[in-house]
Amino acid sequence: MSDNEDVRYCHRFSYILLKFLLFAYAIVWWLIGGFILGIGIYAEVERQRYKTLEGVFLAPAIILILLGIIMFIVSLIGVLGSLRDNLTLLKVFMYTLAVCLILELLGGIMALVFRSQTVGLLNKNIRKGIVNYYDDLDFKNIMDFVQKRFECCGGQEFTDWSVNMYHNCSAPGPSSCGVPYTCCITTKPNEVANTMCGYKVMEKERLDLIETIYIRGCTDAFFIWLMDNYKIMAGLLLGILLPQFFGVIASWLYMTRVEDAISEYGHYMDLLTSNENKRVAKRQGHVAKWFMCMPEV
Repeated sequence: MSDNEDVRYCHRFSYILLKFLLFAYAIVWWLIGGFILGIGIYAEVERQRYKTLEGVFLAPAIILILLGIIMFIVSLIGVLGSLRDNLTLLKVFMYTLAVCLILELLGGIMALVFRSQTVGLLNKNIRKGIVNYYDDLDFKNIMDFVQKRFECCGGQEFTDWSVNMYHNCSAPGPSSCGVPYTCCITTKPNEVANTMCGYKVMEKERLDLIETIYIRGCTDAFFIWLMDNYKIMAGLLLGILLPQFFGVIASWLYMTRVEDAISEYGHYMDLLTSNENKRVAKRQGHVAKWFMCMPEV
């Protein structure tokens, strides 16, 4: 077997450099996963404390907990695999990252291809959340923020608020046929909106409300914002996908180096545990191979 075949894909990176990069990469995401998991647990505890609804709408706290658990476990596998040079753990780590990356890309492509179905599903879930608007504090805070930030009202349109028992036109209270004050138009920065500004707006014609409330639905407003801020979204997508791609490549390169070490030493642990005499005896035979793995000048 030739020297080039012995070191295979490791022409530019040394074993130590790859080991350090992969360990640092995994430990950073392990800490981030633990942080997200902690935030999710805290948010869920707070949500359960003030919760009056046996949740139908998927709470953000649950999403954070699931995301944190996945990141924590997968990153821990990467940390252990890089520390112990365990090919099984390294393969699990690499394949998991690759599968997540592929699923994210496929999900984005499918959402674009089936845009109308995606919008319909989003509107359906928003209406479900509107039904429980005053009972689900998480959804209420998110919906209020979205309506103020994107200057919109409801999901598909402002009449979506009719599915809420307090805003339905058959309701007896003052909110009947109205919308939350976060749908109201404010003309001055930091102006406090009148909480009853959305009173009986669903009894009026759409054109009569242009100066009173935001008549555009939040789904359309959000997609318009995406179109206007495509550079920001492109940067965000790259920020999500590139670290995963880097992890897959680093894991693959490191696995090839560990496999080279196994072929050279007979067992991957021997690379770190062999005594100094054995290393000195093999020094001259391996120095050339080490330099072949260093960046070319």
